[in-house]
Amino acid sequence: MSKIAIVYHSGFGHTKVVAEAVKTGAESIPGTQVRLVPVEDVDAHWADLEGSDAIVFGSPTYMGNVSGPFKTFMDASSKPWFEQKWKDKLAAGFTISGSPSGDKLNTLQSLMIFAMQHGMVWVGNAEMPNQEEGINRLGSFTGLMAQAGQVAPEVEPNAADRRSAERLGQRIATATIRWTKAS
Repeated sequence: MSKIAIVYHSGFGHTKVVAEAVKTGAESIPGTQVRLVPVEDVDAHWADLEGSDAIVFGSPTYMGNVSGPFKTFMDASSKPWFEQKWKDKLAAGFTISGSPSGDKLNTLQSLMIFAMQHGMVWVGNAEMPNQEEGINRLGSFTGLMAQAGQVAPEVEPNAADRRSAERLGQRIATATIRWTKAS
């Protein structure tokens, strides 16, 4: 059984919707167990992160970067960093903001650099932008980008962004199974 943790911050509920969609996608791959970890609860889950084969990082894009609570989590990970607890785990990331760009690429790059600092192996988004279905409609390959306007999380992110998140979950779960079989 491969284990995936999804660590995320959701200020208004939209990022949680994306995290749940990533989880749904990952769990659709047999042999995959997924745990959602809100950054507010991370102190109770450091052992879960250490025991995971992959960690997916999710943060809204606030002011062109990760949210403050997510950055606090990143800084708090200095002990696992120092002890190389996450070295050679797979990593992936996602973000959401109110506009199509919102400087989300900078957030994904921050998440990727964070994973690299931990010695993790980054798994990007491999979905070609599909205008008919809306999969990867924002055209990001570094990780998943989603959009939500000033509406309730039940309304946005839209169905295409949720399907894109499920596909990212499937990709990281499939990669994790392959990665753990090799070791």
